[in-house]
Amino acid sequence: MSAWYTGYAFFGRWARQEMLLDPDDVAAGHVTRFRRASADRVVRSRKPAHPEIISAEDFTAVQLSRRSRAAGGLDARRKLERGPKATKWTYAFRGRVRCDHCMRKMEGTPRDTRIYYRCAARPLVPGSPALADHPKNIYLPEAALMDPLNSYIHHAFSEEQRDATVEAMLGVAGDVNVNPRRMADAQRRLTQAKTRLARLTQAIEAGADLEALIEPLNRAREERDAAAEELARTPAGSELGRADVEALVDSLGDAGRQVLSASPARLQELYEEIGLELVYNAKERMVDVTIRPPRRVSTRVRGASRALTTRLQLAS
Repeated sequence: MSAWYTGYAFFGRWARQEMLLDPDDVAAGHVTRFRRASADRVVRSRKPAHPEIISAEDFTAVQLSRRSRAAGGLDARRKLERGPKATKWTYAFRGRVRCDHCMRKMEGTPRDTRIYYRCAARPLVPGSPALADHPKNIYLPEAALMDPLNSYIHHAFSEEQRDATVEAMLGVAGDVNVNPRRMADAQRRLTQAKTRLARLTQAIEAGADLEALIEPLNRAREERDAAAEELARTPAGSELGRADVEALVDSLGDAGRQVLSASPARLQELYEEIGLELVYNAKERMVDVTIRPPRRVSTRVRGASRALTTRLQLAS
C-alpha cells in the first residue's frame, strides 16, 4: 500500500542516476536509471495535497501490523492469540489459560503422558515491557490445576453453597469482588497508551521518520492491547436482580455436579458453559479464576455480566 493514499504529497522517493552503458567502453555513453531513494531523502508535504483514501493512522497501523507479522511480534493478532490446531491430545483448558506476564493464551503441549500449558517468551517483541521479566518458558501442569479447580466449581454450584455463590455474584462477598485499584490502574494504562499512540501518529503526520517510530509505536500498541484485554476480562456490574442471579446459579448446578467425573472432552464443554477464564502467575504458582457465564446459559438472564472470581494456590 502506498503512503500516497493518505492524501499527502511525497517528493524524492526516486533518485536519478547516470550509469555507463558499457563499463568497458566509456565512449558508448551513459544511460539514465531511477532507483528508490533511502528513507532520509524522502520529503512529505506538511499539509494534505489531495483527498485521502485512507487516514494516516490507519495506514500506519496496517504497515506496523505487516512488519510485526514478519518479525513474529506481539501485534500480529493471529500470533498473539494462539488458534486451535488439530491434535490427538485433548486439552481440557484449551484456550482458557493466560499468562500473567504477557496476558497471551498459553498453548497446550504434551510431555510423555502428561499435559502442560506453555507460554514462550520468544515470540514477544524485542524490548517490550512484557519481555523484561518474562521467563524463557512458563509451564503449567494440567494435573496440578485440574483437581483444585474442579473441586472449587463443584462446591461453588452445590446446593449447600448456592446462597453464598449468589451473594458473591451480586458483589456482597468482599473476597470475590473486583479489585478497584487494579481496574483503575488498567484504565490509567489504557489511557496513557492511547495518548502516546495519538502523539506518535501526529508526529508521523507532521513528517517524522516512520522507521524511527516503529518500536515506540509497537510498545504503545502492545500496552494498549494488554490494558484493554485486562479491562475486558474484569467482571462488570449490571442491573441484574437477586432473582436473575439465583436463576443463573441454578442453571449451572448440573455443570457443577459433572466436573468431578467428566472426561477432558466433556470438561471443555462444561468450561465453555460456565464461561471459565484462567490467569496463571508462575512466580507465585497462583491461578486467578473467573467464571463469567455467557448470555445464552439462561433464558431468564439476558445480558448477564455478573461473575464469580477466586484465586487458587497450586501445590509446589
